[in-house]
Amino acid sequence: MLTTNPFAELSAVIPPSVMQGYVVLMILLVIGGTVLDMVHKQSAKYFFENARKAEKNAKHKVGSGKKAGLALKTVTNEVLTSSEFCNSRRRMSHLLTMYGFILFVVTTALLIFSYTGEGASAPVLVTLLWHLGALMLCAGGYWFWFSIRVDVASEGVKWNQFNGRGDLFILGLLSTATFGLLWSITQALFGGGLSMFFFALFIISSTVLFGSVYWSKFAHMFFKPAAAYQKKITVADGSRENLPGEYDLSDPEVQAKFPDIPEYMGANPPNMGLGIKREAPRHF
Repeated sequence: MLTTNPFAELSAVIPPSVMQGYVVLMILLVIGGTVLDMVHKQSAKYFFENARKAEKNAKHKVGSGKKAGLALKTVTNEVLTSSEFCNSRRRMSHLLTMYGFILFVVTTALLIFSYTGEGASAPVLVTLLWHLGALMLCAGGYWFWFSIRVDVASEGVKWNQFNGRGDLFILGLLSTATFGLLWSITQALFGGGLSMFFFALFIISSTVLFGSVYWSKFAHMFFKPAAAYQKKITVADGSRENLPGEYDLSDPEVQAKFPDIPEYMGANPPNMGLGIKREAPRHF
């Protein structure tokens, strides 16, 4: 069952060219939705203006080698390992969902474009990875939905309460992977109307997922690495996005620059401790 290419069986009903056209259409919807989102929110304009502002306020010049190192660090930390999540459960859920989605999408394209023609036989590894990607996506997504969601943990909102556009992306992911698996399983075991019912739900879910990029949080996946990289640049060049530096509050020069410190905290301010980091993050 896990070694069967469900799209090959489907090619007896739907021509491979139609399936390939659908994949191309979904890609165009993602590109179009992302561009519209950028235009509507002026994300690119804000990003470039913020970068120019940071460069103007920079205290140090960051060389190309340093920038390349920061870019590599961004890829390894924020993109590949999601190290920005302090909550280990949230991080694992995110990684399962992210890598499951990548596996699922890439192997779907491979199966449809390379192994749906007459006489084509998909390698066992590719079909296994397709099912594994869907299972990983479901594991990470359902873990997030039932256990980790911010609203559920901190505000007591019921798990089945739909939060409009905020939940559109994750529900689209979950329904697409779930119905894809159910379609593959029922096709291998029963075939007929039941498998086509789940296939229809699979197509509807994937169309909603990729067609709702403009309204969902799908587009933020493309902005997040760029924002993380820009933040590292502002720390390296000293501009710090106009945030104050890390000062020693007992330093006389710092107290002369900020007279409110000795006035309200004394000449030797006490150690204020870990602040919000005193409590381990459990809500997001």
